[in-house]
Amino acid sequence: EKTGANPAKVIGELMKNGILANINQQIDFETASIIAGDLGLKIKRIRKVADTEELMSGDISNLIREDNAEDLEERPAVVCVMGHVDHGKTQLLDTIREANVISGESGGITQHIGAYQVQKKGKLITFLDTPGHEAFTSMRARGAKVTDIAILVVAADEGMKPQTIEAMNHAKEAGVPIIVAVNKMDKPNANLDKVKGELSEHDLQPEDWGGKTIVCPVSALKGTGIEDLLDMVLLTAEMEVYKANPNREAVGTVIEAHLDQSLGPVATILVNTGTLKIMNNVIVGNAYGRIKVMKDHNGKPVRKAGPATPVMIAGLSETPKSGDILQVVASEKVARDKADEIRIITKEDDQARMSASNQIISQIKQEKVFKLIVKADAKGSMEAIRQSIGKIKDEEVAVKIIHSGVGKISESDVMMASASRAMVVGFHAGFDSANVPRVAERENVEVKEYKIIYDLLEDIKKYLSGLIEAEKLEVVIGRATVKQIFLTTKKEMIVGARVTSGKITGKAKLKVIRGRTEEDEDKVVGRGVIEALRKVDDVVKEIKEGNECGIKFRGDIALEEGDILEAFVEEEKHRVIE
Repeated sequence: EKTGANPAKVIGELMKNGILANINQQIDFETASIIAGDLGLKIKRIRKVADTEELMSGDISNLIREDNAEDLEERPAVVCVMGHVDHGKTQLLDTIREANVISGESGGITQHIGAYQVQKKGKLITFLDTPGHEAFTSMRARGAKVTDIAILVVAADEGMKPQTIEAMNHAKEAGVPIIVAVNKMDKPNANLDKVKGELSEHDLQPEDWGGKTIVCPVSALKGTGIEDLLDMVLLTAEMEVYKANPNREAVGTVIEAHLDQSLGPVATILVNTGTLKIMNNVIVGNAYGRIKVMKDHNGKPVRKAGPATPVMIAGLSETPKSGDILQVVASEKVARDKADEIRIITKEDDQARMSASNQIISQIKQEKVFKLIVKADAKGSMEAIRQSIGKIKDEEVAVKIIHSGVGKISESDVMMASASRAMVVGFHAGFDSANVPRVAERENVEVKEYKIIYDLLEDIKKYLSGLIEAEKLEVVIGRATVKQIFLTTKKEMIVGARVTSGKITGKAKLKVIRGRTEEDEDKVVGRGVIEALRKVDDVVKEIKEGNECGIKFRGDIALEEGDILEAFVEEEKHRVIE
């Protein structure tokens, strides 16, 4: 109907392609596009709002897929800088950024938004700042591929460290090209060959050693080697050729988000495809809104942002999470309805969300392992803490240090704790940035700092005591002998009894003892509960030894004269680790 094509001709074209279809039958888009091509027609798929499952899982592959390769245009490469703490990631990023800031911008960046762009040889490169490591980790876990190239920073004087290997494994798993930046080449004890040897051990064979890994010696402090590093990024980007369609509704990924005092919920968005414009209606996770403010990495207001551009946006209903997907929709109503749908699905998760410490306890009660990330101010302190924690042993529950290191608590430590459901403890450590406590709060990670080693050990023991299942003890409070049966119904019995020891209380649980076993021990034949307790005509709370009473009994056995009723209460006894 839309094309005015003859139905018989369409059916004929389908038959030529081996498809027998009548006039009312539906055909898929791929088939329709082939037939349309044969008929000299051009058709385009209508874009619909993503499924709730897609938006929640972080899978944007279907959202950014393009049917027509002609719509695609080259976009900047997105680079994430990763590596071990104190190896100069931040210094390297700052040097790259400052070298590219136009003079007269008062030292450059007026606003930190977690990502920025630099220009080299007329081409843009998008860098994810330090939270990019955290974003990379959390987004990888949620299935969103946000990075094109990973720069692995290794200190020339220290070589590969556990966190370097962890970052390298993340990049390998994501299937992104790795460029190694060997930093601190200005140091007298810098050893480039030693670093190259360590890289080879981890399947990152340098190019000059016959491998495929690009290794760039740099000094972030002196600014040497930075131009070569950027050239290598561009070379890698040219080989891969990253493309997106700028002429469509935008789809983006949240790099980081926080609550701003003047703007309300703000989020740093990396646009994956399309062009994001001011006043667009958007869904971002279970938040929605209209973009009222949009700023670039220099804090300047912008009206639109194309693919691979990082921008800070404001105008959302609430603060989204790192890794959430942004999608532009037709109206605010569509955005609100879809956000409400996602909120209903995630409501149960939010209700189950407890305080960080309770979450640790409940999560690891099942595993019986208390995971820790430990940071200390010096190597000596670190060893002392590790040895002391190693001495805390119990049959039921174990302490496992999944990562330890000398230095301040970083966002990477918090993200590792979030992924492993661990607790972060610092000994005279502090935070390496003011953003760390905010990230810990957002990720619901318990972070504790200590000045005295004994306090640290005592708290670990307290946590472990909470993890050990409490023993349920039955404490006997009294006994009574059944003297007479007054009434028997299907569910209840009323009996007369005499308290022979201790006391009997209302609502107490009972064991019914009848006869003796060969070992001359009490034989429990059933259990029940006291529904009501009477002395003559009055309902009472308890009857003491030597007194007679009436008992309304409910249980799994019919009582007989002479039965002994043993009253008990259940108590939980928590074991304490010495």
